[in-house]
Amino acid sequence: MYQNGIKIVFDKLVALMALLLLSPVFILILLILFLLQKKVFFIQTRVGKNQKRFSIYKFQTMSEFRDSNGKLLPDEARITAFGKFLRATSLDELPQLLNVLQGNMSLVGPRPLLTDYAHLYSEYQNQRHQVLPGITGYVQVKGRNALTWEERFDLDVYYVQHISFIFDCKILFLTFITLFDFNKSRPQKGISIEPFEGQW
Repeated sequence: MYQNGIKIVFDKLVALMALLLLSPVFILILLILFLLQKKVFFIQTRVGKNQKRFSIYKFQTMSEFRDSNGKLLPDEARITAFGKFLRATSLDELPQLLNVLQGNMSLVGPRPLLTDYAHLYSEYQNQRHQVLPGITGYVQVKGRNALTWEERFDLDVYYVQHISFIFDCKILFLTFITLFDFNKSRPQKGISIEPFEGQW
């Protein structure tokens, strides 16, 4: 009842209120990105609930710089100074509130992964797709990119098996705390993570 009813209503109400409250910040980031690089949104296809594909929205944090052969430069060479700030503060994820309003994401859930991985999941790992993906999740408050893929999947599956209003509130609270925790205990969010190759 919570997952298929209360959670959906709660998500959309909170997402709408957050967008209204944060609209000045949203608009300011849009203006800065437009002045700096014209392209303001990063849109990418991800895998969601029941492996349904959807377009995820983020603020653009990287340039489109390419080498002499037309190939994009490595992420570390393309991320902008303002992009680093957006990622460090997780403000790059703000447009995903629109995904929540569209109904293809939740406030809390396993983070949606690349479509390239869709055929690599084991039956155990694929349990993460039984619920809507989230803007934040259990992985994000337990270590983010510092965790191994095995640890991430274990946390995702644990969340799916124990989903509840109290658990979601706990994750949201811990997410809020980490946004203002700039010491070494803060979960790591690097520029990029190693690809998942379907090991174990």
